[in-house]
Amino acid sequence: MNASTNLENAAGQPANAGMVAPSFSPLYQQIKELVLKSLQAGEWKPGDLIPSEFELAARFKVSQGTVRKAIDELSKEHLLVRRQGKGTFVATHAEQQVQFRFLKLKPDNSAAISQGPAERHIIDCSRLRAPADVARALSLRTSDMVYRVRRVLSFDGVPTIFEDIWLPGNTFKGLTAERLSKDTRPMYAMFESDFGIRMVRAQERLRAILSSEEVCGFLKVSTNTPLLQVERMSFTYHDSPMEWRIGTYRTDTRHYLNELS
Repeated sequence: MNASTNLENAAGQPANAGMVAPSFSPLYQQIKELVLKSLQAGEWKPGDLIPSEFELAARFKVSQGTVRKAIDELSKEHLLVRRQGKGTFVATHAEQQVQFRFLKLKPDNSAAISQGPAERHIIDCSRLRAPADVARALSLRTSDMVYRVRRVLSFDGVPTIFEDIWLPGNTFKGLTAERLSKDTRPMYAMFESDFGIRMVRAQERLRAILSSEEVCGFLKVSTNTPLLQVERMSFTYHDSPMEWRIGTYRTDTRHYLNELS
């Protein structure tokens, strides 16, 4: 008998009624897909304790070892967090260990310069029809509305990163510059809590640039200063594009660090 016929989906229905994972994929990958469906559907929200491996094994009619392997993969991808003696929880960007997961700019002298919370200055938050490149990046139509957030991040009083952030208008209804300015949480933590959107992975493109006079003014550098441009596409569950962010970074006292394994 095909192993997938023994599985049930997150709603308790037979897996072959709507399971995306192909039947020839490893069984633990099928379980991983079912857990992802529950996360995407909001059955377990960021910070929630999920059922134990024993309970999930009974629910999906597989061994605990199979569930454990699926949970291990989701933990490596920072979607779940294991806590010794407490269980497994849905990861959240509000947790200290993941707040800077997507921020790769590090101080040259870590002993002298802290990587504490950035000082945020919201320049503008406007709602407009999606420009063609933004619509293409976010899989929208040019008739769709988007939000454009412009902000500066400073470290130790030094303006270091200028960002243009594009977000789907229907998903982030009610977003304003005042709301962003008053909220002290990391932006992704706010997206989780207020809009039900969790960024689960990101893809970046980097290039060296000489930026515009306007951006250099925000970063307090001369127009001939070499800067780093980081274009980031962030995705929610099942690779749905949810944010296009173009950042301009000063690198005179900081460097971009990407650990490879």
